[in-house]
Amino acid sequence: MREADQTTRERIADRLRDEALSASGLARAFGIRTPEALDHVQHIARSLASTDDELQVAPPTCRDCGFDGFDDPVNRPSRCPECRSETLTEPVFRID
Repeated sequence: MREADQTTRERIADRLRDEALSASGLARAFGIRTPEALDHVQHIARSLASTDDELQVAPPTCRDCGFDGFDDPVNRPSRCPECRSETLTEPVFRID
């Protein structure tokens, strides 16, 4: 299918099959806002339930202490529950 014929969500899914990206990376690549990119990723994850593909999520990590056991690996927390640092990486998504 030509890219011009695809929806934004389909183009995001195709890009995530090629490379791992964060929500802000997707937003920059597709000219949308970060929350909108995150909404697309969450919908794509639900859509993949009936396929052989799976959304892989590398959870956010604290850059100061290395904590990565966040309850919700998809949303970016505001600070680390261990050391209270606000220097966190974003979750990164990929479809395998």
